[in-house]
Order: sequence, then C-alpha cells, then structure tokens
Amino acid sequence: MYLIYNNFSKFIINNQLKFYMKLNLLLKILLIISNIFSTSIIHSYNNHKDNKNITFSLAPMLEKVIPSVVNIYTEGVKEKQYNIPKEFKYFFGPNIPKDNKLFEGIGSGVIIDSNKGYIITNNHVVKNVNKIKIRLNDGREFNAKLIGNDNRNDIAIIKFVNVPKNLVEIKIANSDLIRVGDFVVAIGNPFGLGQTATSGIISALGRSGLNSNGLENFIQTDASINKGNSGGALVNINGELIGINTAIIAPNGGNIGIGFAIPSNIIKNLSYQIIKFGEVKRNQLGIKCIELNPDISKAFNLSISKGIFISEVMYGSPAYKYDIKPGDIILSINDKEINNFSELKLKIGISLPGENLKVGILRNNITKYIYVKLDNLSLSDNEEKILISSLKGATFKNIVKDNINYIQVSDIIKGSIAYLIGLRKNDIIIELNKNKVYDLNQFKKILINSKNKLMSLSVIRNNSNVFLIFRK
Repeated sequence: MYLIYNNFSKFIINNQLKFYMKLNLLLKILLIISNIFSTSIIHSYNNHKDNKNITFSLAPMLEKVIPSVVNIYTEGVKEKQYNIPKEFKYFFGPNIPKDNKLFEGIGSGVIIDSNKGYIITNNHVVKNVNKIKIRLNDGREFNAKLIGNDNRNDIAIIKFVNVPKNLVEIKIANSDLIRVGDFVVAIGNPFGLGQTATSGIISALGRSGLNSNGLENFIQTDASINKGNSGGALVNINGELIGINTAIIAPNGGNIGIGFAIPSNIIKNLSYQIIKFGEVKRNQLGIKCIELNPDISKAFNLSISKGIFISEVMYGSPAYKYDIKPGDIILSINDKEINNFSELKLKIGISLPGENLKVGILRNNITKYIYVKLDNLSLSDNEEKILISSLKGATFKNIVKDNINYIQVSDIIKGSIAYLIGLRKNDIIIELNKNKVYDLNQFKKILINSKNKLMSLSVIRNNSNVFLIFRK
C-alpha cells in the first residue's frame, strides 16, 4: 500500500516539475518577444521623432502625373435663329434669318502618346469647334487639331499641330482591377481656374443609365468634378489612369459628390480605333435579346436566373454563321460572366472587328462554348438606321454643312417604306415636326416622344425645300 502511494506521489511531483519548467520556459520566451517589440516601437518612435520632415502626402505622385494632364480652350461659331413673331413665320418658311454667334469652351485632356502628341478628351469638349488651344502644366501653349471622335461614348482624340518636346504621357492602369473604396484623384481644369487636383474614393462601379446610346460601365466617384474637368484624368494612388472624367449629377449646377468617369479599358480600345481608323468600328453579334429573370427561368424550366436570353438571331449575322440559336442563353464572353445587357453590350463594343470571342451559352440546360468571329456589321459612329417602321429602308448620318449640324439620308432602299414616303439619298433633313434637327440622337428622341401620329419632314434636296408627310 505504501509502495503504491509512494510511487504515485513521485509521479505527481515529477509531472508538476515538468509543468513548471515548461511554464518558466514559456514566460521567458514571452518576455524576450515583449522586449523586442517594445524596443522596436521605441526605436520607430525615436526615428519619427528625430525626423521632422516625414509627411503623408499625394504630392510626390501628383508631381509626376500632373504634367500629363492639359487644359483645353476652344472657340467656335454657333448658329442663332432670330426670334420672329409666329404670324410672320409663314412668309419665311424654313428660311428664317439666322445669325452666327461666337462661343468659347473649356475642358481638360490627357496625353496618351508623348512621341506623336495624342491627347484624349471628351467629345463634347471639342465638338463643332473651329479652334483648339492646349495649355501645358508648365505654361506653354500650342494649337491642336481633331483626329477623330466617338459621339456615342463621348470620346475624342486631338493632336498637337506641332508636337512639342518634353511631353509627359500618363501610364494607363487596368480598370478591371479597381474596387469600390479605392482612393482616387481627379485632375482637371474646373471653371477654367487652372489645373486642380481633388481626391476621393471609388463610390461604385458599373454604373449605367447615363448614356443609353454608348457603352455604359461608368466609375462613380465622390472626388469633386466640375465644369471644365471634362476630359481630365481620374488616377489611382500610383498615378495611373483608371478613367476619363465625363459627367456629374448636379441638380443645382454645383458638385454634390457624384461624378462619373469612363474606365481606362474602354478608353484604350476606343482611342486605338480612333487613331487607327479615324472612327470607332462597331461590332454586332446579330441577336435580339432580353435579360433573364426568375419569371423567364420558370417559364422555360431553366436552372439559372441570370444571363441574356436570345429571342431572335439575324440572318447572315456572326451569331447565325456560328450556330447561335434563338432560345440560347448567353452566360459569359471570354470566360467573364455576363449578367445583364449592359455587360454584353460592353464586351461586344470594346472588341475589335475580326476578333474571336469565346461565347458561353446554355442550351437545353447544357453549357457549351462557341467561338464567334465578329464582323463590322453595324454602321459608323455618325450613321445608323432609325428603327421606326415608317422610316424603314433609310440610313441616316450626322453631317456638318457651313458650320451647321444636320442629318442626311446616306442610303435608301428603293421601294422601301422610307422611299415611298418621298425620302431620297443625300436628302438633308432640317426639321421634324417644325423642330430644328441637329443630330441623330435628337431626331430619334423627337420621333419616339412625339404623340402625333402624323409627322412632317422639312428636307433640302438640290438646293430646294421639300416637305414630306408620313404616319408614325
């Protein structure tokens, strides 16, 4: 009995000794770590205390970036129609006396090629102007000329008439990698005050509903953007271009912290096309489609609720040639998920003519991939078909004649509805329902929004005025 107890006591004592030895070793290790940590903090504090010049600032980055952002000053002539009493308009018809009024504009731009002198800006900054002047950050001033534009996406490329020396071009980032919450800086020429930098964060990505005719994937930021900032740079904290400032929401004319920029990946694609072709080549898959929703999914017994449901495939289109069928659902383009029409439109819009796309589709609840080679089927930036039944068969384009904007019938199918109402190729449309017509966007808005079923066109043909009546 004693032996058992004695052995048991030794066992307990030995275990206690081992425990205290381990505890002692652990305490020593913690003490060493504590000393190292406290020494590091004291050393760091002393370093900061001794160095009074340490500051946390964006200045070093901005000093490198700001020379690549330019101020743009423009001049042009705008036609102004005299305000004639209604009772006298009958005597003048469409030839109401007009006067030319000089206007000036301001904006910003970003140098994207220092060797060739290319600058990217917004189209509305340089649209319909006669003179473009560039002021660099160092105060030098130069004349510039328009190379090409993309009216739908509000992008234009201008170029120094004589490329100066010591230009600085901006580095362009991959805008697909930016995230909500990233710090950004907007650089531009607000109100013509001169170069200004304002900071903020990315408030949202993929904003749409601002430009129904163009590619919609705007970056939203709370960095202050005002009139004159248009065409300026939105950069990350590394000084890389992530977007071109293009629009603000300003109910009372002032900044309320909601600004928008066109992402750099769209900018890269569009600027490349404008420089190479003088315009943006439009691509089409050749489909009619709707966004998938739970109701459609349920009706067709589908296993998904997001994607693009194809309702029609146009004969002869790339989609038709590569065996995409009505009822297919587009899930992805080049392995990137497509959830809505804006994303599909963007992917097609930034692809080059002749480029092969890997299109992921769902057919009979089975996923498959089809490689489609895009064609430049659609029309150029300033030319399109108006999708109104009464004007079918006619193609229209924007033109400038005597410094005045009009739209012209660039092509017409003989025997079509548009031909039968009296339209002919090269007709210049100056009025629709007594509304002065300046461009295709305005023309379409009047057509769509008018409550009148009977519409009138005032047309110039061979220097004569022709009036046409048609039903909407």
